[in-house]
Amino acid sequence: MEVEERLRAAGVVLVLRPTDPTLAEAIASTLLAVGVGAIEVTFRAAGAAAAIERIRTTVPGVLVGAGTVLTRAQASEALEAGAEFVVAPGSHPDVIGAVLDAGIPMIPGVATPTEVEANLARGLTLLKLFPAEVIGGIGMLRALRGPYPGVRFVPTGGIGPANLAAYLAEPNVTACGGSWLAEGVTEPGGLSRVEELARAAAAIVASVRGPGAERRP
Repeated sequence: MEVEERLRAAGVVLVLRPTDPTLAEAIASTLLAVGVGAIEVTFRAAGAAAAIERIRTTVPGVLVGAGTVLTRAQASEALEAGAEFVVAPGSHPDVIGAVLDAGIPMIPGVATPTEVEANLARGLTLLKLFPAEVIGGIGMLRALRGPYPGVRFVPTGGIGPANLAAYLAEPNVTACGGSWLAEGVTEPGGLSRVEELARAAAAIVASVRGPGAERRP
């Protein structure tokens, strides 16, 4: 199954700021057990590459990507670690080029129609809408759907349990990114909270997209 299909099946992508590879592995296993099978490990923290490599090795059922990739060097580090997709908050051509040259899916960030069109010119039709709530949220998605019917988005920024269903109901949304599933979890003792939040998120995905949507092959 292609990366975009797996993202859609998951519905929710945990944006994880890793503290150590062992905890990242435990969080990934916890998410997968309740049907949330996608993680974006952000390069906002040291240890992102190690966490990606650990998850790829020990929790193969989880789709794991690299996030907040700002430079070509970070892109190379992410790809060497085994990232299955790369996400950026913006659309820097050097980063996009490095990832596409490696044959790995790239999800650049956009906030304007101009950025959407620049990425369409590169052949990219799956984009990160960021920061989603700040730039108009669902209203922005609906405004973009008219002129760009073939573009799908992974909105991120300001999304949580209260508005997840509304975002997922938009036809141009593939999945939603968010950190709330593991926010503040720095030790294994917090995994029960991760499980609780992930189970609730999976239920929201299923309620919008049908039973079993979070596990659809």
